[in-house]
Amino acid sequence: MTAFSYGIFAQGGPVMWLLLLLGLAGLVIFLERALFLHRGQIRSTEFLNGIKNLLQKGRLMEALTLCEETPGPIAAVVKAGLRHAGDDEQAMRFAVQEAALTEIPILERRIGTLAAIAQVAPLLGLLGTLLGMIKTFWLFRNGGNYATPSVLSGGMMEALLTSAAGLAIAIPVHLGRHFLSGRVRALVHDMEWVGNELMRYLLREHRATDAVEGAPAPEKK
Repeated sequence: MTAFSYGIFAQGGPVMWLLLLLGLAGLVIFLERALFLHRGQIRSTEFLNGIKNLLQKGRLMEALTLCEETPGPIAAVVKAGLRHAGDDEQAMRFAVQEAALTEIPILERRIGTLAAIAQVAPLLGLLGTLLGMIKTFWLFRNGGNYATPSVLSGGMMEALLTSAAGLAIAIPVHLGRHFLSGRVRALVHDMEWVGNELMRYLLREHRATDAVEGAPAPEKK
């Protein structure tokens, strides 16, 4: 931090340092969540096609292993469906929905904290503004001959800096939360689509293939 930057923060008073900590916390949370969601985003169509190809070859264990090795909620939903591939439709649907409901809170983790930071930062800025104005009026009232414009400007500077800092933190944090919420919605949509497609395949095509392959050969006359 340069001497100029340190001077700016020092003029902002103690609230300015609280805002700095709040901004750093928002930045760390955003970066961690963005990286986490990026790792969880896979090409769902290609992944599901790969699972179907393995199932068509009767390699269920390899399909489960692929789900274990693939990060993200989509693979977790597919794995839940595969583990109940031999069950009836209701049991399979319950397993897929339960896996999805387990993954959604993991995706949304700490995004609410970003929303709180975006709301609290302007309030802290307003608090700093009020403290700066109180300081200014106190100096004006009790300063006597020492209440010069240069002295009074210190309180005004504190008031303006904290308001500006609060907004400067709240705006990007709010935009970051909106971006992350969009990524979560996209992942949830992919989970729903993959879960439905997997169940449709397991209940129709895959079981129909197994029934044909397991049917007894016609007797020769």
